[in-house]
Amino acid sequence: MNDQIDQIAARLERLHPRLIDLSLDRLRTLLERLGSPERKLPPIIHVAGTNGKGSTCAFVRAMAEAAGLRVHVYTSPHLVRFNERIRVAGALVSDEQLLTAMERIERINDNAPITVFEVITATAFDLFAATPADLCALEVGLGGRGDATNVIGSPAACAITSISLDHRELLGPTVEIIAGEKAGIMKPGVPVAIGAQPKDIRRILLDHAEAAGTPVFLRGRDWDIEPAAGGIRYSDASGIIDAPAPSLPGLFQQDNAGIAITALRAANLPFDHNGLARTEWPARLQQLHGRLAQMLPPDWELWLDGGHNPGAGIVLADHLRGWAGRPVHLIVGMKQAKDSAEFLKPLIPVASTLWAVREPDQHAALPVEAIVAASGGVAKPGPRVADALQAIPRTEAPARVLICGSLYLAGEVLKLDR
Repeated sequence: MNDQIDQIAARLERLHPRLIDLSLDRLRTLLERLGSPERKLPPIIHVAGTNGKGSTCAFVRAMAEAAGLRVHVYTSPHLVRFNERIRVAGALVSDEQLLTAMERIERINDNAPITVFEVITATAFDLFAATPADLCALEVGLGGRGDATNVIGSPAACAITSISLDHRELLGPTVEIIAGEKAGIMKPGVPVAIGAQPKDIRRILLDHAEAAGTPVFLRGRDWDIEPAAGGIRYSDASGIIDAPAPSLPGLFQQDNAGIAITALRAANLPFDHNGLARTEWPARLQQLHGRLAQMLPPDWELWLDGGHNPGAGIVLADHLRGWAGRPVHLIVGMKQAKDSAEFLKPLIPVASTLWAVREPDQHAALPVEAIVAASGGVAKPGPRVADALQAIPRTEAPARVLICGSLYLAGEVLKLDR
């Protein structure tokens, strides 16, 4: 079944070879032919940012479902199966549903120029419109202003997570320009929840919000979140929430959890903060226990994270410093066009060893030699994950191994670890 879905995607790619092309006109035309499903969705929380978008959507879903709501979720990219991108009223779309919807949309599109991402977005909207739900968590694919998801009208709330350099070839060369693109999801009168940002980025977002007539709920000014005994403490003008610690590890995930709470409150939607402790989101500091983990000594730990840009490198390095007491070995595989040197720069000082890898089926993978060069010669060639795991020097003290650098690598690792 997934082969048939891949065949449709390959045919569509020939109509407009770029996976993402930041324009809304093609998709608007297709959606009109489909009967405008984007106008028939439940309340939407629209999430943009560089890092943390998917985690924030996962927190929104978990807390809303804990309160009894049925939630649609659209995220990207998928890690192992295409279906991961679309969750309909709480359940991953089935192969049959996905194939039927994509075949119908391909037929209605009738060979007009369209990108694969636009078709996937149309497919999600079409499926969502056909199934009753109480909420839709919608993740921006890339940027914001020209992203396919921005064809929606007025969401119930927007959210903007951490912003840093990424996709400069499409969004622009500076983080300030990129921030402006992310701010493009803001709508007049629609509240936006904004997490922790550098001062210059915060000012750009606030300026865009003022120009758009967007009410802002800003961390550090309108709300905050901090570790507390037994979990976390969230506070805003409506009061204090003492919640369990998010099940996704890392201090940066507390920011994402706070953004999710703020967006749900701003949208006046019911939620149960206890859902934070039951949130699931693969390849975000996920500990592995399968076949790959079994290649290591029994008292070692194997972790996986899809972080791949300079901002992710900084927060991962901060987290690894909290792993004091155990050596940390890094296995890194990256995508072409990513700023490998800037991603690796904060990580190299905290790594006992660094290994560069490239899996055979890893999409658009950067050559191992390029990763070694980006590390200044520090990294050693794996050249594959299994090779690196075997080559890491065994020590008497237990250690941790983190595989990171690409969501596409993360998908291959999850396959290997099954």
